[in-house]
Amino acid sequence: MTKRISAKYKIDRRMGENIWGRPKSPVNKREYGPGQHGQRRKTKLSDFGTQLRAKQKLKGYYGNITEKQFRRTYDEAARVKGDTGENLIGLLERRLDAVVYRAKFVPTVFAARQFVNHAHVLVNGRSVNIPSYRVKEGDVIEVRAKSKQLVSVLEAAASAERDVPDYLEVDHSKMTATFTRTPQLSDVPYPVMMEPNLVVEFYSR
Repeated sequence: MTKRISAKYKIDRRMGENIWGRPKSPVNKREYGPGQHGQRRKTKLSDFGTQLRAKQKLKGYYGNITEKQFRRTYDEAARVKGDTGENLIGLLERRLDAVVYRAKFVPTVFAARQFVNHAHVLVNGRSVNIPSYRVKEGDVIEVRAKSKQLVSVLEAAASAERDVPDYLEVDHSKMTATFTRTPQLSDVPYPVMMEPNLVVEFYSR
């Protein structure tokens, strides 16, 4: 089974980091790992363990991405000219659910997946209900007219918990966002340090 089916905050506990920067994260109260041995002294990870954790953290951050989907995205990043790690981040950030989350139309990346699945989103005026749909530079993403007054949408847009990154131009009065450019790692507002170079090492073994 490659799909994440457990509670999302278990990822935080396992990693020992608040990977979404959410105030509800259990890591804010318990920095040690889960289980009866969670408070024991942490052992030093091997190179493989470090690479695996980096891969799990990056994959987990984007929600319900299966290992097959993530590996396929990595393979595509490796085929494109340039730095594979940077290419991987760019491809992940071009996912429609990621853009909806970054634009603050929803509170979490998990909500973004459901929001897209339920056909609340238009891309260039056309309904798209595939979370993995890859937006292009210049694409306009818009919340469907009937969904613009949903309480969850209005609360997410007004939240001061996170900012909209500068590779999106967002108008919350119209609930529209324009994807202006493909970001690099340094452009993406991850709450914790992501290490795509270790993900590359993991898959290059």
